[in-house]
Parts: sequence; structure tokens; C-alpha cells
Amino acid sequence: SREFPGHDVLTEETLTERTGSRWLWVIDPLDGTVNFAHGIPHFAISIALSEGETLIAGMIYDPLRKESFSATRKGGSYINGKSMHVSTSETLRASVIATGFPYDRATSPDNNVTEFQRVVTRVQGIRRAGAASLDLAYVASGRLDGFWELKLKPWDQATGMLLVEEAGGRISDRKGQPVTMLAQSVVATNGLIHEELLTVLNGER
Repeated sequence: SREFPGHDVLTEETLTERTGSRWLWVIDPLDGTVNFAHGIPHFAISIALSEGETLIAGMIYDPLRKESFSATRKGGSYINGKSMHVSTSETLRASVIATGFPYDRATSPDNNVTEFQRVVTRVQGIRRAGAASLDLAYVASGRLDGFWELKLKPWDQATGMLLVEEAGGRISDRKGQPVTMLAQSVVATNGLIHEELLTVLNGER
């Protein structure tokens, strides 16, 4: 507010009034809240800046590992200031994929369980670490080959989506269509396995 008066802010933890500014800061001060509450050392801070509907900059910071993942539109992705890129895995069988489950998974039929069952036997490994922002950052850095989840919020995924795109990866919904940070489902990969992962997620084989 001090440095950018007049900019709008969207955050999970605090209600803020939208003024209609073309600049919007999307902030999650603690992604991985359940991990944090249980003493599991895997959580992060996520901050993104959008101009209209276009993400233009963002940073995810892991305070325990002291890792800063950052990106700017058409400026590349970086980890602690060093350029980073997605992996080169070409098949699901050789890939490690991450996912997560929505909070209403016990009551909602759209709970990602069926998709998980489809994918888990097709990959080298699958991870459910509990912080979507870091999952996306790990796809961007090549630690993971892909990630999918549904029912995320803008503060969960905005920065990570930009990181993956600027690191050479691909972002879509589960039907392969382009998405914004408002998307209800997101699939992020190194690009090479994207179509194969979409096929499995949609039960086409």
C-alpha cells in the first residue's frame, strides 16, 4: 500500500476492497497451512502481480530452504537469481507428477480421486506435498515433470503458472484449453508429457 498506492490486492487471509485498478497483487502469505499447523516443513509465501488478466511478475519464497522462485513475463524464470527450466522427461512412465485434493473431497464428487487412480499407475512416482505453489515452482525448476489439481484459488496458482510458462513449460485446464489464474482446474507440465497426461486424466486410455 505504501509503495503502490491505488493498486488492488487479492489475498486469502484478508478481505480487501477492490477499486477497479488495472494492477492487482495476488498474495498468499502462507500456502501449505495444514503443513505449517502440523509442523511439516513444507510451505511458502506466494506473491503475483497482474495487469488486467495478464500475469506479469511473481515470486514464491520457501523460508525454510531459503529458495526464491521468481519470474517476469517474457523475462524467464529463476531460482535464487539463477535461470531455471522445466525437465526433459518425454513420457509419463519416466515422470514424477504432483497433485492435491480439495478440502471438500469427502462430500463433493468432483474430488480428484478418480483422476489420481488413473495417473498413479502410469507414472514413475506421484507426490502430494500439500502446497500447490511449491508444486508449480518445482515443475518450473525441473524437480517435477508435471502437476494437476482442481478447485485452486488465484493465490494458490497465479505465480506458479507464470513460473512454469517462463521456464518453458505448458499450462492448461484438464481439457487442454488455455487458462487464467481464475481457472477451476490447472494442469502444468514440461510440455513434452502434457498431451499424454491430459489423455490419462480424462480417462481416454
